[in-house]
Amino acid sequence: MGRLAGFKYREVARRLRSFGYSFDRMGPGSHEIWRQAATGRKVTLPHHAKEMAEGTLRAILREAGIGIEDFLKA
Repeated sequence: MGRLAGFKYREVARRLRSFGYSFDRMGPGSHEIWRQAATGRKVTLPHHAKEMAEGTLRAILREAGIGIEDFLKA
């Protein structure tokens, strides 16, 4: 398991909020669209009870423009 393994929805959402993202609207299925007000950047966040796959979290961070080290420090 890598450094990004073991994160659940709540923890990822809390850390996204610290970078200025907030819930915008529901997406398809059990996904949510989060938006950063300052830049208008969007990210799709799956809202599941289980832990997020490391590859999924990496893709979310890439889409959000957040570095892995910055995310882990938040």
